[in-house]
Amino acid sequence: MNRPFLLCLATFAYGASLFAADEDYVPGPDAMVKEGVPQGKVTQHTWKSGIFPGTERDYWIYVPAQYDGSKPACLMVFFDGGGFVSEKGAFRAPTVFDNLIHAGDMPVTVGVFVNPGVIPPAKEGQEPRKNRSFEYDTLSDQNARFLLEELLPEVGKSVKLSANPDCRGVCGNSSGGIAAFTVAWERPDSFRKVVSHIGSFTNIRGGHVYPALIRKTEPKPLRVFLQEGENDLDNLHGNWPLANRQMEAALKFAKYDHHLVMGTGKHSGRHGGAIFPDTMRWIWRDWKTLQP
Repeated sequence: MNRPFLLCLATFAYGASLFAADEDYVPGPDAMVKEGVPQGKVTQHTWKSGIFPGTERDYWIYVPAQYDGSKPACLMVFFDGGGFVSEKGAFRAPTVFDNLIHAGDMPVTVGVFVNPGVIPPAKEGQEPRKNRSFEYDTLSDQNARFLLEELLPEVGKSVKLSANPDCRGVCGNSSGGIAAFTVAWERPDSFRKVVSHIGSFTNIRGGHVYPALIRKTEPKPLRVFLQEGENDLDNLHGNWPLANRQMEAALKFAKYDHHLVMGTGKHSGRHGGAIFPDTMRWIWRDWKTLQP
């Protein structure tokens, strides 16, 4: 077993004890631009959806410097993408990808960062109507269909994306975290890697049923990473730390390839961002055996 992976496991095992509060979680060196590391290109776009009628949204495409079009690239989709693509956010995913791809810790991977849809105001001066909870918290195949039938074919016009589901992952925070799991749960033929930070596996729109479904359903070929904080939400929808522990217990019972990292954080992206490079190392740990 190689040293970076051992360090990755050490971070997961002991990371929670290294931090006292949510504010102490900060991006590490792999989230910083490094001299001599080629930088990928990020472009911003908009999309009007037919699967979510009347909605429009921003999305960003990250293409690594190492992509030359000679073969398909692996893929990671990020919900609430604007937060993940930000150069000053908790995750700084394009910079992390630059550094990890350059180091050989993950494959050449295209990032698609998509915001939830909004319905434009009917009259001037009104606020747009947010569609986030419907898109992310609903247990259905609609969000997967949005990716597979609308957005990714559009992305595929400019960059070759791997069709191998083991080369394709989905990531999100909070409701975006349960959305990531739902996409892979509904379409494991297309996505098999899931990263959920502070995932809302609670009863916002029925997501609390997942632990029972996991236990009673034939296991699906998914690799699932969960991050949660001891001081996360406890409200009318449920208890976030308890819900994520229930998910971990169900995944363990059903013998899924999974990992849960519990920290001391609140309902924020700080902890997930601090460990994000090691999360990517874990989720892509066997990438050299894959055929894009």
